[in-house]
Formats: sequence, C-alpha cells, structure tokens
Amino acid sequence: MRCSVLLLHMSDFTLDHDSPNRHKPGSVQAALASRDFRLVWSGSFASNIGTWMQNVVLPAYVYHRTGKASLVGIMVFAQLGPLLFLSIIAGVLADKFDRRRWLISMQLTQLTFSIALAVLALGNPRFIYIFLAALGVGVGNALNAPAWSAMLPSLVRPVDLPGALSLNSVVINGSRVVGPIIVAVLSQVGVTTAGFFFMNAATYLFVIFALMVVNIPTFTPDPTQGWRRFTSGISLARQISGVSRLLLTLATFSLFSLPYVGLFPAVAHVNFGIAEDGSIYKWLYATWGLGAALGGLAIGTKFSHRDQRKLVQYGFVGFAVSMVFFAISRSAVPAFIFGFILGFAYFFTTTAMSIVVQSRLKPEMRGRVMSLWFMSFGGTVPLGNMLFGPIVDQYGARWLLLFGAAWALFLAWWCNVSALDAKNKFLTNK
Repeated sequence: MRCSVLLLHMSDFTLDHDSPNRHKPGSVQAALASRDFRLVWSGSFASNIGTWMQNVVLPAYVYHRTGKASLVGIMVFAQLGPLLFLSIIAGVLADKFDRRRWLISMQLTQLTFSIALAVLALGNPRFIYIFLAALGVGVGNALNAPAWSAMLPSLVRPVDLPGALSLNSVVINGSRVVGPIIVAVLSQVGVTTAGFFFMNAATYLFVIFALMVVNIPTFTPDPTQGWRRFTSGISLARQISGVSRLLLTLATFSLFSLPYVGLFPAVAHVNFGIAEDGSIYKWLYATWGLGAALGGLAIGTKFSHRDQRKLVQYGFVGFAVSMVFFAISRSAVPAFIFGFILGFAYFFTTTAMSIVVQSRLKPEMRGRVMSLWFMSFGGTVPLGNMLFGPIVDQYGARWLLLFGAAWALFLAWWCNVSALDAKNKFLTNK
C-alpha cells in the first residue's frame, strides 16, 4: 500500500507549472496541472490497483483455508502492524535521507516480498510462511509511508493541497474498486491466487518509473539530533493546535470503528451469507470501495472550500448512521446500498481530517508528525482486528459494527477542532 500528504511554503521548493493558475485553487484540476504530480499520481494509482487486488485475495485466501476470522486478523496485522511499530523510525529517516532513493528502495522491498507470496501460493504452504511474506510487504510499506506523505504534496502549490489529498484518496479507494473488479473478472477465467500476487508485484514498477523521472524538491533537514529526533514528532503534535486531538481521534476510530475493514470476509459471510470466495463478495467490496473513492473525491471538489474542521464532525455522524444500517442488514441488497454509503462517509471523514492536520505542518516537521498519522490510521487497525476477530468467531459481527457506530458518534462530538482553535486563540491573546 502507498500513502499521501502535506503543506509546503512556496519558498521551499520549485514546481513545474502546467499552468495550475488556470484552475480553481484547491481543486483536483489545479493539482493535476502539475506534471510531476500527474506522473506520480498515475503511477501510484496503477500500483495501488495491484495492492488492492492482493488485499482482496489474501484475506479471502486465508479465511478459505482456515475458516477463522482470528487468523485473518493476524494476517492483517502482518500487513499493517509494522505501521504501528516502525512509523516513528520511518518518519525520522524520511527527514534524513534522499527521498527519491529511499522511496525506490522501499518499492523494491515490497515488490520482492510480493513475489515471495506468489511463489508460496503456488503450493500448499504453512500459514507461518504466508504470514512472514506478508510481514515483509508490511515492513516495506511502513518504512515507505512517511517519506511518501512528505514528498507528494511538494509537487503542488500549498493552496492546491485539498485537491492533491482528494486525488490521493481516489488512488487509495479507486483502486479498491478497480482491484476487486479485476479479481472478480479474471477469477472467472482461471487466474489463481498466485497469479494475482504476481500481478501485484509487477505494478510496483509503475511507481519506481515515476519516481525516477520526476523532480522531487529538496528540503532543509531538521537540525534535531540524537534520541530527540524520535520524540520530537510527539512534541510538535502537542504544540500545534488541534493536531494531537485529531491524531487521538484517528487512532481510536481505527481501533474501535474500522476493524470491519480487515475482517470484511468474515463480516460478509456471517452477517449477509455472502461466501468470501465468491464473486458477490468481490463486488460488495468494490461497491464499498467506490463509495470511499467518491467520499474522498468530494472533499476536493464539492466541498473543497468548506471548513474541513466541520466536515470532520459531519462525516462521523454520517459514518455512525450508515454503520447502524449496515449492521442490521441481513441480506446482500441492503448490504450493497449501505456499504456504499458507509465507504463514502469513511473516507470523506478521514480525508477531511488529513487536510486539517497537513495544512498545519511545515516542511521540516512533516515526516515525523505524519509518522504519527500512519501509526494512528494504519497501525491501530490490526490491533482492532486481532482484538475483535475472536469475538466475531464467537458472537458474530453485528455487535462489533454497532459498537463501532456508537464510537464514531462520540467522536463527532469530541473532535471539535473549531472549538479547540478558538480556545487556543483566546489563551494566546489573553
């Protein structure tokens, strides 16, 4: 998986301009006017399609072989757990080394372990070997994410950040649509699990090519030395108004409201009677992903000039309501309808949160602070999967979904960044 992000001061970099001023500032059209951003975005989109082909096939492959949601949770931990443990180290490295070389090396790491997964799937491997290969991909992703998030926004003007982040959401979630559709179609003509893993490995080459040909702006490294480099991200997040609240909100949202994402095969089977290895499951996942893609895209189009802080709160309410209806659905048709709405609210909310955080960061701090973002977003998801997987095995998925909805509703009240900003402004002026 690849990632996104941030704000720059114009004096810190040079952009090639395919005339972004012809477009509405902050829009997706303005972001796409940058040649370098277009190339990286296109390469990332192609690569993410391969990633989500693998992300759909791998959990279903494990669940089909074992029949245990708990083991699916362990597999998701292999993929996303490294974000929890390595993000701070990766953030420090992102602010220290040449970003082009670092990013290319991490793409090659993920490519190598994806090939290992494919080779293993040709036979009948023990679960531990599949786990270790997936862990290798996860480590490469964790070390890649902060550097990627620090690099991508430097390819557009600061004013065009909402459009760039909205397009990055399209990459992440549009690939969730296209990837499962490709899997659903090619599965009918005999493409195997190993075949999909080989295809994913090949798609990393698109990102590597883009990174080799674009101009990645330089930056002035942060002068902090020693162990303080590993803790400075936390200090910076606490100092910047609203950032620590948003990070805590994202961490608990991922932990309590998003475990259904990793446990999707089990939720589909237990709640709706949809077989995890059938085409209906893949179309359900694609429908949910389409909603997520459109939710992220809406932030950079229809809502690009709205107060993102308020959109975060509205998004949590929408997520909670749609999750309730998704939870009480008992067949495929309502699951498709409310799954689409749930996906829309999910990435509408998280994209708005990302814009609020990133618009408050300076170039020299972005790698370390965004490492905390990835710990909160991706790192806590596998913990939720491991925590709730056995519960789904024992009691089903409905109560898990309802609990996630209740927590999202609480966050709609608690994550009031506008009130925090007003309070901090008052204390500063006092």
